[in-house]
Amino acid sequence: MVLSLQNFAGGVVILILKPFHVGDFIEAQGYTGTVKEISIFSTMLNTADKKLVIIPNGPLSTGALINFSAEPLRRADWTMGIAYGDDVGNFKKAINDFIAEDSRILKDPAPSMGLSELADSSVNFTVRVWVDGADYWGVFFDRNEKVYTRFGDYKLNIPFPQMDVHVHNNK
Repeated sequence: MVLSLQNFAGGVVILILKPFHVGDFIEAQGYTGTVKEISIFSTMLNTADKKLVIIPNGPLSTGALINFSAEPLRRADWTMGIAYGDDVGNFKKAINDFIAEDSRILKDPAPSMGLSELADSSVNFTVRVWVDGADYWGVFFDRNEKVYTRFGDYKLNIPFPQMDVHVHNNK
């Protein structure tokens, strides 16, 4: 009975405050998906792999919630590594070319990139661009494919963990 009252109260809170609407893409209670239905006791989400998730409104109304649809723009972030010894200028040219070629990437707010880490096997850069929310996944996947298929055109290598083994011959 207590849980039913909690879910009912949560449903009232959600229906009054409207932190999300049907059709919004949200993350809550460990699930990510598009809101299919909001009822007084529960909310239904369709996940990207077409699973229907029913979340009780009690925990949904009191837990953390991310509404990816609340703002029209989304920032897409990538961390990309190049091999030690690769030309940083070539990397920046490649990324700037990739950005310029994609009309879905917005000019304002301006894209940004910077060296974010000197890792064990790579020099890592973080690249940030802004896109319309509906274009987010298309831009994200296309960017990864361009990096994979075209880095070689810029004389860049995608590094992978390596280990040098030295054998000492003690006679």
